[in-house]
This record gives sequence, structure tokens and C-alpha cells, in this order.
Amino acid sequence: MSSDIRILMCPPHHYEVDYVINPWMEGNIHKSSRDRATEQWEGLYKVLKEHAIVDLVEPQQGWPDMVFTANAGVVLGQVAVVSRFFHKERQGEEPYFKDWFQKQGYTVYELPKDLPFEGAGDALLDRGGNWLWAGYGFRSELDSHSYLAKWLDIEVVSLQLVDERFYHLDTCFCPLTGGYLLYYPPAFDFYSNRIIEMRVPAEKRIAIQEADAVKFACNAVNIGHTVVMNQVSNDLKQQLAKVGFQVIETPLNEFIKAGGAAKCLTLRSTEPIQVEHHANVPVESRIIRLEGHLLDSGLMNRALDKIVEGGGSFQVLSFQLGEQRQSTSKAEVKVSAPSHGMMEEIVSQLINLGAVNLPQDERDAKLQPVLQNGVAPDDFYVTTIYPTEVRVHGQWIRLQNQRMDGAIAITHTAEGPVARCKLLRDLEVGEDVVVDVQGIRTVRKPETRDSKQEFSFMSGSVSSERRVELVVEQVAWELRQVRDRGGKVVVTAGPVVIHTGGGEHLAKLIREGYVQALLGGNAIAVHDIEQSLMGTSLGVDMKRGVAVRGGHRHHLKVINSIRRCGSIAAAVDQGLLTRGIFYECVKNNVPFSLAGSIRDDGPLPDTQMDLIKAQAEYTHLLKNTDMILMLSSMLHSIGVGNMTPAGVKMVCVDINPAVVTKLSDRGSVESTGVVTDVGLFLSLLVQQLDKLTQPYNLTTTV
Repeated sequence: MSSDIRILMCPPHHYEVDYVINPWMEGNIHKSSRDRATEQWEGLYKVLKEHAIVDLVEPQQGWPDMVFTANAGVVLGQVAVVSRFFHKERQGEEPYFKDWFQKQGYTVYELPKDLPFEGAGDALLDRGGNWLWAGYGFRSELDSHSYLAKWLDIEVVSLQLVDERFYHLDTCFCPLTGGYLLYYPPAFDFYSNRIIEMRVPAEKRIAIQEADAVKFACNAVNIGHTVVMNQVSNDLKQQLAKVGFQVIETPLNEFIKAGGAAKCLTLRSTEPIQVEHHANVPVESRIIRLEGHLLDSGLMNRALDKIVEGGGSFQVLSFQLGEQRQSTSKAEVKVSAPSHGMMEEIVSQLINLGAVNLPQDERDAKLQPVLQNGVAPDDFYVTTIYPTEVRVHGQWIRLQNQRMDGAIAITHTAEGPVARCKLLRDLEVGEDVVVDVQGIRTVRKPETRDSKQEFSFMSGSVSSERRVELVVEQVAWELRQVRDRGGKVVVTAGPVVIHTGGGEHLAKLIREGYVQALLGGNAIAVHDIEQSLMGTSLGVDMKRGVAVRGGHRHHLKVINSIRRCGSIAAAVDQGLLTRGIFYECVKNNVPFSLAGSIRDDGPLPDTQMDLIKAQAEYTHLLKNTDMILMLSSMLHSIGVGNMTPAGVKMVCVDINPAVVTKLSDRGSVESTGVVTDVGLFLSLLVQQLDKLTQPYNLTTTV
């Protein structure tokens, strides 16, 4: 027995599974055996008494989980931080554990009542380095880690738990003597796994498999080179033996029914202070404000989800609900993250949702100069589709040329600073670039329940089950409105439009003034012209649906003919091309841009094979666009989506749901996806437009 190690336990006199507060309890209510639990607890008690001094706290009627003393608090030296339980079912244990710590002479600290922290279940001292591993995500809040660092005067390393089966850190993570670590990596998010790998050398990390994890192999008590646990596989036992650890197995399956095993049943109450220990508060917090239709649009839930998904935590400080349906609501939310980098990622996501700093916290954007043409400073802010404003010299200025995946370049002029969204390759020495997320805000279009009901196809959703006819009616109505007010519709189309018989319908849309620009690749033009000149597409007769002898050469013959003319427009002027999509573009002065790729045959003389020039042409034609139809062209449509700011209505049509989802998932209420055959969609669209343009006839029945 080691006289300098003391462990706190609580007899299971009142232990029972009376409720469900973790996945292990589900299906086990009133199914535990008090006698077997007592026998197993005494077995663990006997083993531990051979290695340490075991103290007991008196169990209390009505608090069956008090047996899990790991959650009493966390101890370092003569300081104890008592738990604040997340679930009300355990909150009654707090005064009994607090009383025990005080009677033992500890200096006791208590967290605020609304800040959950569940003791050594989520706070484990490393046995090789001088820091405290602290878990959060299910039972303990990230904000509690700052208090731990301050009161225990120790560096705290925060780890996010992501598997609800392993709701406490000690269920999937066990620091061992000599700096070794027994842990289950899938229980943590990517960032936390990287932190673990950076802190613990590979030769000292013992990653276990799920079969051992669900038997609570990590929920072990380590004293010196002895590891006491419920059950372990032979492979894991051999791994531990190779690095000098003796495993003692003692059955604890009755307690696993409640979600705990050896470590949960114990609290190490003697943790000596190391001289090198020092406080380090890595947790960063900010307060942001949200305003709008926060509930009926789901904006509040999305914001809180972004915080949690980004590895942070939140506290809603205030929420002012709008009194009327048309009234907006306001909320102030404290956001916490375990590092500055994670905070920047979270805040950038919240900025996209329209979150802003409190007025007293507003600061100018951080600027760094461009030192090399085409190269941005590190940590530059990456733009989104949403209209953005930047604070420079105390003034908010609107960003010009808004698009995704650019940098914000600031040019200082005699009239004041000018902010432009620029691609990395276009940055020039002499400009400043915004770095970090300070001094940036987006201007979001308010989202309400009414706005989503007015045009259901603009709900940012994807569906293959909705009636295509209904969606077509709504798209047709909007196309008519845009045309009649002199607006601009851009179509980006792939060759599938031709293969599915949609070419004639798209040509009609162009002829009747519904399309103001056409974007695509070499293939859409080649196959449209092949159909116009030879009646085939990829060598298939479009009327009979059968392959034509020698048809596989048709597209090359077409390319050769257009190249002989010099351009598509020249082919129209010379009378070679007399119908089709690109014929209508030329005859109706509708500009088009064809962006080439490495797989293109020919190409056509109109195809721009310089990628940068092609992007510039696309950008030019997309200016001041009101609506975009994306017709079965994933490659070009994704490019168009990245170039297009929020506020432009987008309709993506494709037979592949994955393509539609990718193109529609821009976080914009103006975009939608339709999973259907593009030829059918265009046919129905033309029919519906014909109905809208027909004069209204009053029929009298006699």
C-alpha cells in the first residue's frame, strides 16, 4: 500500500438505475442488482486498499449516483473545486461532497450555479506533464476551464467529446504513470485529437479499439504501474505489459448499466502540486449579438449549432423576443472556444449568419500589407457570398465585387479607403488585406416564416419528391417577372441539356428574351451544333434514339466546320448554323462564354482555354444578375456559385441528388435544388411560360 495516495469512495447502499441521463442507462431502469453491485464494489475496494488509503463518504438516500465519487470535484494540493452537475438528478449530491472536502481541510471553490462542471470525471491530471486535461461537450462547459486554471494554478488543456456514449472524459481517456496515455480517439473531435498527438509522443499513446472502449477499459484507476479496470482484451493487456503496466481486472458490469466503472467509482484526493505548475487560461470568450427573426427562421438554432460544431460553447446572456409576428428579436450570446484559432473559425461562421459585436466592442479591421503580388498575408479573412462591410478608421465601408473565396483588399485613396473582394492572384503590392475576423460584419437579408412560404422553391432546400410541375410554375412566374422588369437571367448549362432533348426548349427561352447570358463549356456548344447540323448528339439520332453509323465522329466534324468558319457567330453569318441554342444567342445578341478544360476535343474557336481569362469572362457576365438557372453542369455551376453574391436567386436542376445538394447548400434563402431530368424540366418550363403569356380568355357557358 502506498501511504501517500488516498482515494475517496462511496458505498453503494442506495445505488440503483432510477433514471436515464446517459445512453448506458437506457433500458436498464430498475434492472441493476443491489447485491451484485455491492459485491463488485467491495471487490474494487479490496483491490485498491492494497495500493492506497481508501476514504469513504457517507451515501445519502435519494442520490443513487453518489457512488460515482469521481464526480465529487477535482483536487490539486489542498484546493478542491466541487462539481456543478448538469442534470438535476445529481445536483442534490453537491452539498454532501462540499461538506466532505471542507471537513478534510481543503480550500473549496464553487463555480456559478449555471456553469456545469462534473469534477474528475472531466478533469484529469497528466502523469507526465504539468497540465490538466479537461473535457467538455456533454456534462461540463468549456467556460469552467478558466476557473480551473485560476483556482488550481495550472495549465488546462481542453478536449471536446463528440460520442455521447463517452460523456465524461474519464470514460475514454486515462493518463498513466510516466506520461503514457490510454485513450479512445473516436470519442474526440479532430482538433482535440491533434492536441493529444502534439502533447503525448506516439510511443506513449495507447489507442484502444471500440470493443475495449465499450467495456470501459479507459475508465481505469492507475496507481504507480498498476492499472485497475473492469475488463480488458488480451491484446490491450499485452500492450500495457510491454510498457511496464500490470493490469488487474475486477468485474463492474452492474455499474456500467449506469455508465461508470472503476475510475467513476473513485476520486484521487491526494494530488501533490508540482513546482512547475502555473496557471494558463487558453479559453477565449467573446460576446456577439444577433438580431432578426431568430426563432421562426431557425437562425438562433443555427448560430448555436455553429458554435458547438466548431468546438466551442455558449451562454445566452439575454434574449428579447419580438412582440408581434413582424417584429424582430434580439439576443446576446457569450461564445467560448479553447483557442484563438478555433474562436476565429467560429466567429467567421457567425458573421455569415449576421452576428455582430456589441457596439462598445467594435474595433477596426486588422490590416496587413501585400508584400508580394498574388500572395496574401497569413490568416487573411476569406470572403463569403454575403454582402460584407469592413470597419476602417472608425467607419463601416461596403465591400465591392462580393464573391466567395476571395480576400478583402483595402486601397487608400484621397476620397477615403475602398474595400474590394479580390482573388489571391489579383492582389497587388501597395494594397492592405484584412486579416482575422475583427471589424467585419455581413448584411443579411432577413429570414422569416413568411418569406419562405411566399415562394417555396426559394427555401434553400433540395427535394426529388416535390411535384416538378409545382416548382416549374414558380420558376416560370419568377422568370416572367425578371424579364418584364428588364432584369437579367444567366443560364449555365451542360451537354446533358442536349442529350435529354432540352436543347430546343432552351433555344426558345433565349429567343423569347428570358435569357441574358449563357455560360458553359466546350461540350454544350459542340453537341448543340452537332444536333443542329447533323441531328445527332454524341452520334445518337435525337429523334429515334439510336446510334448512327459513324456517329462517333460527328462531333469532330462539327468542330472542324466551325473552326473553318472562324467562330460560331461566323458560322451563323455564313448560313452554316441555322438553328439551336447558340444560333439563338448570336441572332438575339445574347453573350455567351465557353470555358475550356483538359478533356475538350477541338476545341471550338470560341472556347477560352485560358482558365484565368475564362473566369474573368464569367465574372463579367454575372454582374447585376437577378437569377441563375444551373442546368446539369456541376463543374461550371460550382464555379458560378462561387462567383455569385447572396441575393441572386439560383435554381439548380440535375438528376443526381448529390450534385443538387452541393450546388444548393450555400446557406442562402434564395437558392433551391430540383432533382429531375433537365430535359423534362425545360419542356415543362416552356409550356408554363406559354400559359403565362397567353391572353386571358373569358369563356361564357350557355
